[in-house]
Amino acid sequence: MPGRGWAQNGPQSQFGRTSPVAVRSSFFTHFQWPDFEPRQNPNARSERPRWRHRRNARYSNWQWHLDEVFVKINGEMHYLWRAVDHEGEVLESFVTKRRDRKAALKFIRKTMKRHGRAHILVTDMLRSYGAALKVIGNVDKQETGRWLNNRAENSHQPFRRRERAMLRFRRMRTLQKFVAVHGSVYNHFNAERHLHSRSNFKLNRAAALDEWRGLCAA
Repeated sequence: MPGRGWAQNGPQSQFGRTSPVAVRSSFFTHFQWPDFEPRQNPNARSERPRWRHRRNARYSNWQWHLDEVFVKINGEMHYLWRAVDHEGEVLESFVTKRRDRKAALKFIRKTMKRHGRAHILVTDMLRSYGAALKVIGNVDKQETGRWLNNRAENSHQPFRRRERAMLRFRRMRTLQKFVAVHGSVYNHFNAERHLHSRSNFKLNRAAALDEWRGLCAA
């Protein structure tokens, strides 16, 4: 979602600031419960279809947006590859030291292994994407354009806010663990207000908060 993220949809918007206990609880909950996924209130009628590729997974294979973020770790430049769907939900995050064809190929294969194959892959003008997709055989599904990848660009904003709050990262492994948890929490509180009526939006938000409090209390 453009301009929307964990900082607006998560504990910050409900309690005024992020609770350190909540942050630490969400970090450890990810490893205790690997299948943590966002859940909707069963009493709220969904106003849009959902596609399921396998159990405990929610996403659409219609269109993916792929982009990379420059992240410095101890003064050394690293690259955070991120994939989001056409609605802004985070699909995959992957940290590498290079931005070449090999890194792009590994990232795309990892995303497809988890989520299947997309009908459209929107990327920037980085040549590594084209070279990697040529190896996979999906080069005809790639789309590039000046503003086509704004969905991915806007999805970086919640991560950048948390990066500044945490005073950056010191290890590559720590960054990889954090982005995995951050993506799950962001998807959990991403209620997508523009797709629901106010009554259903409030029910879904209450259900997300109840589950979040239960996880933090566990």
